[in-house]
Amino acid sequence: MWEGLADRRFSHGNQNLPAIRALRPAWNKGRIVGQKRPLKLKHVWAIRVRLELAENHRDLALFNFAIDSKLRGCDLVKMKVVDVMASGQIKKRASVLQSKTHKPVRFEISEGTRSSVAKWLEHPLMVGSEYLWPGRFHERLRIYTRQYARIVREWVSSIGLDVTAYGTHSMRRTKVTQIYKKTGNLRAVQLLLGHTKMDSTVRYLGVELEDALAIAEAIEI
Repeated sequence: MWEGLADRRFSHGNQNLPAIRALRPAWNKGRIVGQKRPLKLKHVWAIRVRLELAENHRDLALFNFAIDSKLRGCDLVKMKVVDVMASGQIKKRASVLQSKTHKPVRFEISEGTRSSVAKWLEHPLMVGSEYLWPGRFHERLRIYTRQYARIVREWVSSIGLDVTAYGTHSMRRTKVTQIYKKTGNLRAVQLLLGHTKMDSTVRYLGVELEDALAIAEAIEI
């Protein structure tokens, strides 16, 4: 009798045990999930030339604007026409409120970027559009970060780079990396990125002791 009771209890207990599921592969398996590389100048021009030859006005304007603005993808895709245009002209400088820090950041819009954005604004898809990068379907007012990420992968792939090593943050890092290499001015880079702490800028650029020593060696007192 006791044996039968024990069997029933054991059986009843099994019903309350959680089901065993097969483990899913880790989302980052086979991917490079560290800091994304900035584009080199030769990469920038290679992508730019391909977009110009293809007469892809939207992507050319987006590419140029992403590099100049140094914005995070979530802020870049939310840009509106009024953010960059005043009195029928593309502004030389613009300012946006960052989603992450809730603080404004200013950036320059170079002559080449202004030209490509102006050309894009003439496109039929931009008629009546509130957003600078509208969606291709009527139910989507603008592109979203995932779509922007796919576009960046297409750019990188088009010139033969490893798509796992580059991403939307590559666009954000490209110009400030060049600025830092040429000037060594971390404070300027901090302001351009909209970082609240210098430590964040140092980590973002991957500044190492060798970089600091090279800067120091170039200065004679």
